[in-house]
Amino acid sequence: MLTPVVFLPGLLCDSRLWRDVVEPLRDEIAPMVADLTLDDAVSAMASRTLAAAPPRFALAGLSMGGYVALEIMRQAPDRVTHLALLDTSARPDSDERREARRKGIDNVKLGKFIGVSRSLLPSLVAKRNLNTPLSEEVQAMAERLGQEAYIRQQMAILGRIDSRPDLPKITVPTLIGVGTEDALTPPELAEEMAAAIPHADIVRFAKSGHLPTMENPKAVADAFRNWLAR
Repeated sequence: MLTPVVFLPGLLCDSRLWRDVVEPLRDEIAPMVADLTLDDAVSAMASRTLAAAPPRFALAGLSMGGYVALEIMRQAPDRVTHLALLDTSARPDSDERREARRKGIDNVKLGKFIGVSRSLLPSLVAKRNLNTPLSEEVQAMAERLGQEAYIRQQMAILGRIDSRPDLPKITVPTLIGVGTEDALTPPELAEEMAAAIPHADIVRFAKSGHLPTMENPKAVADAFRNWLAR
């Protein structure tokens, strides 16, 4: 029997984010990649995902997908069998980060949507992955999603709540994963979540920045296999 797993993409990411992790697990899981492009609130993203998901499922979210995963744990914790939070944070944005997001939204409304710029790539992927086909795929994902999805997703991220008080309530087998070179949500934020969630395991993915599912997918797939066996 295949294990149902719901995958939640990050900002300006689609199913490509998870492709190379899902492939080696294809004989073990029944994957569903949620569409997080249609709503401008994390709570609405979670509700839409729950409406489309199987009755019971394992749940994996990366970055923004992690924010949605934590909201699903608030809305329907009884439906989730396992939880994986990759390269994300339970904290709300700092004032500085919120201002940067607002400026990004304003620029897009002025017709300045550039997806993932070359200058932004160093914050998303490890240095060794810059100027490679992988970094081009990251940029292509953003272009596919486009400016309207970007605005909705940034509005949702801006409106998210502080999830730290809810972490001790999580009782399902939990995997916390982070790229060792993640500049956006660095390892200390993963360690904070792992310390607060009972019996959470933490895995650090070498040779990876913010997107280890694309940068080191074999290590992520191996970690997922161990996580789903718990």
